[in-house]
Amino acid sequence: MAVDVLLGLQWGDEGKGKIVDVLSPKYDLIARFQGGPNAGHTLEFDNQKYVLNTIPSGIFNEKTMNLIGNGVVIDPIILKRELDNLKKSGFDPVAAKKLVIARKAHLILPTHQLLDAASESKMGEGKIGSTLKGIGPTYMDKTGRNGLRVGDTMLPDFKEKYDKLVNKHKSILSHYGEVPNFSEKESAFFEAIEYLKSIPQVDSEHFVNQYLREGKSVLAEGAQGAMLDVDFGSYPFVTSSNTTAAGACTGLGVAPAKIGSVIGIFKAYCTRVGGGPFPTELHDETGEELRKVGHEFGATTGRPRRCGWIDLPALKYAIMLNGVTELVMTKADVLSGFDKIYACTHYEYNGETIDYMPYDICSIEPKPVFKEIDGWNEDLTGIKTIPEIPAKLMAYVKYLESEVGVPVRYLSVGPDRVQTLILN
Repeated sequence: MAVDVLLGLQWGDEGKGKIVDVLSPKYDLIARFQGGPNAGHTLEFDNQKYVLNTIPSGIFNEKTMNLIGNGVVIDPIILKRELDNLKKSGFDPVAAKKLVIARKAHLILPTHQLLDAASESKMGEGKIGSTLKGIGPTYMDKTGRNGLRVGDTMLPDFKEKYDKLVNKHKSILSHYGEVPNFSEKESAFFEAIEYLKSIPQVDSEHFVNQYLREGKSVLAEGAQGAMLDVDFGSYPFVTSSNTTAAGACTGLGVAPAKIGSVIGIFKAYCTRVGGGPFPTELHDETGEELRKVGHEFGATTGRPRRCGWIDLPALKYAIMLNGVTELVMTKADVLSGFDKIYACTHYEYNGETIDYMPYDICSIEPKPVFKEIDGWNEDLTGIKTIPEIPAKLMAYVKYLESEVGVPVRYLSVGPDRVQTLILN
């Protein structure tokens, strides 16, 4: 068996949570492999809406095990709150023994959040657009070999390790000004740590590979999107982890040869949250209409998302980086009612017309070249079968397939799990 990977191909918010939920009955294990509680994977079914920040999106399938992998950074307070909210809704993955955590996953401390806020405030107009969850500083401690891991909570000297790292953080924070009081958050942190200990801890590399040896199916769930990858995204306006398929290998302990299908998700248009370049962004009434109809506000932060037309050079770039084998197009229903829609086919960049993602789109802004496409007016949200799909929407899908060279296998026409069509 191999590990299939599901990830976003744009700047995040593509609808990964919903699709993982839809696909989870096919898999024995769903494993988050990177990111932190900045993720907001939204799932809707049975007239209920759920937003998952850290927990894998297979948690609602009673037959599926869920793993928070070693590449994820965990805020114990947020994870406890997430699990408490699920319990109130009638789902208790801990009691049901459906959730395990990698011992090598790193912990977000209250002082990581203070460092995040202090750093962002000093950047002024050059802000990255951080969610201020402490994720960047936690990954910095990880690569700096200072971090605390989930497995450390079981060691007798955990408090000493914690105090040592916090004192380091205080020293750094003192250069920004007075260190804020975080005693209340610290108390909540240690309370959540005790709760965290009730969740089984595993060595994710052995855990996942044992599933594969037993012939069981595994789906690796990514967070954010390929264009936010720390190496290949729109640097420096990126996240702090590898959001590409390669991140599944290091984020779970899986050899590259063990990667199977790579399922890439993209919206029928584009969105982005926070700062950074966005070549196809619409600053007009059309952009506002996309935001309004698509309910484009961050599931975690509530921040309004920037909206624009689909960007094919960026999409082809993401497909190449990830070795995508099949595609999922989401939010096709949002485009219903637009007489004309547009696809960016090329960039006017530095005096040239190019059809690929260049090194720098921050200091040199690419100008998009658009192709006009006929829109459709039909309401898609009640569609159940392929013949019901409007001809102009199918023409748009076929056009995108011909441009990127990968088939669109799933088409999402609404937020509920039942509003998903299998095309191929």
